[in-house]
Amino acid sequence: MTDHYAVIGNPIAHSKSPAIHAAFARQTGQRMDYGRILGSLEDFPGDVRAFVADGGRGLNVTVPFKQEAWALLADRSERAEAAGAVNTIIVLDDGRLRGDNTDGVGLVRDLTVNQGFDFEGKRVLLLGAGGAARGVLGALLEADPGSLTIANRTVAKAQELAATAAGEVQSCGFDQLTGRRFDLTVNATSSGLHGEVPPLPEGLLAAGGWVYDMVYGDAPTPFCRWGEAQGAARCLDGLGMLVEQAAESFRLWRGVRPDTQAVIAMLRPGSAPSGSG
Repeated sequence: MTDHYAVIGNPIAHSKSPAIHAAFARQTGQRMDYGRILGSLEDFPGDVRAFVADGGRGLNVTVPFKQEAWALLADRSERAEAAGAVNTIIVLDDGRLRGDNTDGVGLVRDLTVNQGFDFEGKRVLLLGAGGAARGVLGALLEADPGSLTIANRTVAKAQELAATAAGEVQSCGFDQLTGRRFDLTVNATSSGLHGEVPPLPEGLLAAGGWVYDMVYGDAPTPFCRWGEAQGAARCLDGLGMLVEQAAESFRLWRGVRPDTQAVIAMLRPGSAPSGSG
């Protein structure tokens, strides 16, 4: 018997998730298929119910439905609660639906396991205060950096997000970053999807500082190009995060964690600009 999974979003045609999960299934010998669902902007809950009624075992949720998925599900993991968003829906054996969020662990695993970044004592800057930033904040704090600062165009939103964190998190506007230095700067804004970069001051990166863009593409993203111009030691896009968050979803569904290195290498040629999903 083949189990059915899918990713739901709108738009969805660009999604690399079917190719990723097909590769995971081949690697681990799992009998499953994985498709795309163009979600209705008017009836996301109806789409989820229809998928489950048709025998679906799990869903990945991408833009713009992550917050709606959180609201739909009463059973949510601690990290989904902290994120205020669900990107993974698990159909339990008794038919109940459980929500989880694998974005944060995907980001941190890509940085630490794949890239060798050591968070200990490091000054981390998180750009943006929307859903993408909220989805990774908890995992970044669990990595135990020396300090974490949230910067956003609207300071009040950065302050609101910082207030949700269990640890001590600083917050400020982009214009208040002048004179500060960071060892890792993570771009969780959507500016790269529009070919832009947040308005950041010169000299933001410490010696040996890294930049990480949660957007990915077939060429260096605008934020990665900014990092290169600023002399970053490493400039990384979000393709590794995409594969790692998918691997965590796969583990939740199938009970086995696939190897991600070969899948990242498979996807790197010809990647199209996109967000997570």
